[in-house]
Amino acid sequence: MPVESERKPGSEPAQGKVTIAQIAVEAGVSIPTVSKVVNGRTDVAAATRERVEEIIRRHGYQRRSDERARRSNLLELMFHELESIWALEIMRGVEQVASEHDLAVVLSESQGRLTPGRGWLEKVLARRPIGVVSVFSDLSADQLAKLESRNIPVVVVDPVGEPGERTYSIGATNWNGGLIATRHLIELGHRRIAVIGGPERVLCSRARVDGYRAALDTAGLPVDPALVRYGDFHVEAGRAQLTELLRLEDRPTAVFAGSDLQAFGVYEAARAAGLRIPDDLSVIGFDDLPVAGWVGPPLTTIRQPLQEMAAAGARLVLSLARGEEAEHRRVELATSLVVRASTAPPAR
Repeated sequence: MPVESERKPGSEPAQGKVTIAQIAVEAGVSIPTVSKVVNGRTDVAAATRERVEEIIRRHGYQRRSDERARRSNLLELMFHELESIWALEIMRGVEQVASEHDLAVVLSESQGRLTPGRGWLEKVLARRPIGVVSVFSDLSADQLAKLESRNIPVVVVDPVGEPGERTYSIGATNWNGGLIATRHLIELGHRRIAVIGGPERVLCSRARVDGYRAALDTAGLPVDPALVRYGDFHVEAGRAQLTELLRLEDRPTAVFAGSDLQAFGVYEAARAAGLRIPDDLSVIGFDDLPVAGWVGPPLTTIRQPLQEMAAAGARLVLSLARGEEAEHRRVELATSLVVRASTAPPAR
């Protein structure tokens, strides 16, 4: 790589103007070694890599804008886990945008960890994608800084925590979804309404449960802590939590599940207990996965526009990669109630 300028001993480069040659001098390594670190090559000693990355962070190095043209025609799509029909909906939305721009999509998974390990980042830097769409994941500040320094934009879809002020994200109106789900059950006449959220630390889960609480409060109904449960958005969590709820002396007549998958687990537990849906127990989910209309009875749920969220995230990444300014860093798409056959007035 050509050397733009040499740093005189004892001088500090201007913020954001440091070159690879200057980083090499300060780190006491060769220019090719710094280039390997910048490009995610693995054949660099860990201590050397950390020293170079620290200098990159300190001086605010960014890959030269004229190097954008040398990026691959790849769009990186990273999940914390892929074993879900929920993930398939996200893939469809990203693939739709990628095909419109003749791009290939690279799928990666952090294997259940919300924050991917260093190995993932090094592979991304080596692939040099146009950008990264990170789904239901929590990239560390260090990972985000390294991607930014290489001019690889990142958009988070369905963020795990509160997005930082420099983070671009696409989400849904989760609080409102929890509100309208619970309000639907209240309007049917239910008063003992349980909620099974996702992980308690996850932003969208907390928002859905907060919406549930707000609906009860607005209706003048108390929130019974025994009816507030948390899971992991998967089928088994719904099954296990309803099994526990049915052991209560005053069991719920309705359940708001924080995901369709958890609602399907509620179905399993209800049937195992000899309960009929919705005659003995009303159930409402969240997501509106395609299978929600196929189960028996078809599931009443809150539609979260997953494909649209994913497509919006992919379009935003491409816009940022072109150097365009985004009007908003945080975008939320609307949720809506889809009434099917799993909810009805209580029998008692």
